[in-house]
Amino acid sequence: MLTINTSDISPIELQGYLQSAIAPRPICLASTIDKAGQVNLSPFSYFNLFSMNPPICIFSPSRRVRDNTTKHTLENLKEVPECVINIVNYAMVGQVSLSSCEYSKDVNEFTKAGFTQIPSDLVAPPRVAESPIQLECTVAQIIALGEKAGAGNLVLAEIKRIHIADSVLNANNKIDQAKLDLVARLGGDWYARINEQNLFEVTKPNTQLGMGFDMLPKFIRESEALSNNEKAQLANCTTLPESIAKNTSISLDFTDAHMNAIKKELAGKNAQAAWAFIETLIVHQ
Repeated sequence: MLTINTSDISPIELQGYLQSAIAPRPICLASTIDKAGQVNLSPFSYFNLFSMNPPICIFSPSRRVRDNTTKHTLENLKEVPECVINIVNYAMVGQVSLSSCEYSKDVNEFTKAGFTQIPSDLVAPPRVAESPIQLECTVAQIIALGEKAGAGNLVLAEIKRIHIADSVLNANNKIDQAKLDLVARLGGDWYARINEQNLFEVTKPNTQLGMGFDMLPKFIRESEALSNNEKAQLANCTTLPESIAKNTSISLDFTDAHMNAIKKELAGKNAQAAWAFIETLIVHQ
């Protein structure tokens, strides 16, 4: 295993490692404006949702690692503390990349990247019409994390109004994750596409506590045929089936057919059915 002390390598090398490791990262395409009315549009992958009440997003227009200069986005926000966070999907990712070019301050990236500029309702910066979701925000605070090259500037943006395209909504007016077709940043020039082919669900414990790995019977816990992810689904159930709970030392040898049946239920996110099948095997062994 490669072990690195962050103080032993250059910021540019550190950036390469961390941006590859801490990924995928959602992309904030931020539109801002200065006091003179000059618009700027720029993407940031140091971005996420951090609070629901109040609704706060944070993104970071960091100092450039190359020469320690600051970005027009940061300068604009200090003059006019408002922004629009335009969510990025696959259909617009090439344009988003183009908007990241370091044009001079008098250049409007909407024009350079071929985006359509539309007015916001509550804030001065415009929205990107092509974005499926647009968040109008006021800036509550900007926190500088340092003065050296690569230092972040945390922009705490409070979401005031949300615009969602009909094309990404389901019949209940909720966002359909498959329709959204999001993209995210990885390291270097790499991106990830979040579409229906690579989406999957994991049941959350929420209000009920999963029993945990330590409560699984030994023949399940030590099985080499089941992956840890599959065992975790079984451990996420609140209790063991009654016949197993009464005799925790019970053992069972799975045939390939048995294991395939269990795996099929777990692939369908039906852990209770998998347990019921295991219980049936124990009763009839």
